[in-house]
Amino acid sequence: MLVLSRKVNETIKIGDDIEIRVLEVKGDNVRIGIEAPKSMEILRGELILTISETNTEANELHKDLFTKLSK
Repeated sequence: MLVLSRKVNETIKIGDDIEIRVLEVKGDNVRIGIEAPKSMEILRGELILTISETNTEANELHKDLFTKLSK
């Protein structure tokens, strides 16, 4: 993992197409702006984790229902 320190309005470039800019630092919160091609999907990490957990729960529920129905 690369760790960088940035100040407000400073940027980080990833390849030619992605730029991350620090917009504001307020207490424990950091607001960032991301410029990337519209074709690139950008999701928050906690959202991906929630979706993954929900999918796992749904699969277990379907498996339980299938087992009950097949008896």
